[in-house]
Amino acid sequence: MSAPAGPAASAPKSAVFVSGSLMRHVAVMTGTGAIGLMAIFVVDLLSLLYVSWLGRPEATAGVGFATIVLYLMISINIGLMIAVAALTARALGAGDRQGARRLAGSTMTLMALAALALTAVTLPCLPWLLRLLGAHDESYRVALSFLWIVLPSNALMAVGMGLSGVLRAVGDARRAMFVTLGGGIVTAGLDPLLIFWAGLGPDGAAWAIVVARVIIVATGLHGAVRVHDMIAPPSLAGLRQDTARAMMIAGPAILTNLSNPIANAVFASIFARFGDGAVAALAIMDRLVPVAFGVLFALTGAVGPILAQNWGAGRFDRMRRGLTASAVFAIGCVVVAGLALALLRGGIVAAFGATGLTAELVMFFCLVAGPMWLFVGLLFVANAAFNNLGMPFLSTLFSWGRATLGTMPLAWLGAQYAGPKGALVGSAIGAVAFGILALIFAYRGIARLERTARASASLASPPDAAIVPRQAATDRAAAGG
Repeated sequence: MSAPAGPAASAPKSAVFVSGSLMRHVAVMTGTGAIGLMAIFVVDLLSLLYVSWLGRPEATAGVGFATIVLYLMISINIGLMIAVAALTARALGAGDRQGARRLAGSTMTLMALAALALTAVTLPCLPWLLRLLGAHDESYRVALSFLWIVLPSNALMAVGMGLSGVLRAVGDARRAMFVTLGGGIVTAGLDPLLIFWAGLGPDGAAWAIVVARVIIVATGLHGAVRVHDMIAPPSLAGLRQDTARAMMIAGPAILTNLSNPIANAVFASIFARFGDGAVAALAIMDRLVPVAFGVLFALTGAVGPILAQNWGAGRFDRMRRGLTASAVFAIGCVVVAGLALALLRGGIVAAFGATGLTAELVMFFCLVAGPMWLFVGLLFVANAAFNNLGMPFLSTLFSWGRATLGTMPLAWLGAQYAGPKGALVGSAIGAVAFGILALIFAYRGIARLERTARASASLASPPDAAIVPRQAATDRAAAGG
């Protein structure tokens, strides 16, 4: 793949990330994505807050167990969404809009079918799964009822996430934001009505999630289909042609994403040994993390299309600078969020009415979360690069390495010697090495892609013609493109 003569000459108008300030692209895509995601995360936090006001710690713990299972479903959806966004963005960067439309339609269909199949397999297994996690008595009953309401809408969530990925692939960060923002607003309004006014308790929070997912799909369809016309009607031939390509990205991405919920499940089983108070604390922590560090989740969705479009356009210089801008942005966000958690820890505990062990663990978590997520953020950025640049195996390797060697044995040892606080410290220590190493390998991966492209260009061109791409790259660097 030879370098183009210039960004304007090589990239269609829809490939918006191959020119302009990379830090601005990262900030805009992440900021708009974070608004939508934060709306969902804040509403999830409020839902748990409302449930905690029922004065039943077992109900809070039950919602926590249900969240672990839902996180498993969403992690698989995210892996498929990564394939949707990466393939669509790469085709747009190469100037193939019709191919991008076909890929979007095929991969979106694949997402919906996979979500339906996963739901059908999971529902009968819920009793066994919840018992395995440590749920019992009322916490078990609350979790089971919650999941039987929410899980059948998993296909809606998958389609909504896929539509958001398509919008990010074309660079329409604003409409991608509205997809999740609309669902968050609906949930925020329905939660107190269904939980308290209708007297549904935790089940009210579950029904609010279902309604929100319908809104998410409707909003995504408007942006991706009516505004951008970016989804071609799926066909059997298109599915056969594109499924293998999609699974080459989605398969390792799903394995990568599954590392976190499985590690969380093991972590929850460790916490469950210390009683419902510890599990209730874990449920609160699980809601605090995406609210405090939700920008990082949005950043992983922003990095992929930026790198993929520049790879499609042969802009390896911008790929390296984009990765650096993303890492710097992640570090800044974690520092701010970590300080906020530490300063507000007393107010957080008071808002949830937490007492005893629950309050003690939440306070401690607010102190250690910042240092831990500093390195998790670097791992997120590196994984986004791996998944979108044809290196998904590395994403799987580093994520599972952190979830297994970096979390499980250290958390278990910490719990043995220092209780649940020791488990938290153990899981934090494991993130350090894996975050740093993953980012180093991401830079090396971009360098390897550039060497491969240059070698291919030299084989396909006369010797003297090889001077042209290098001169074009020099001219671009001098122009700051």
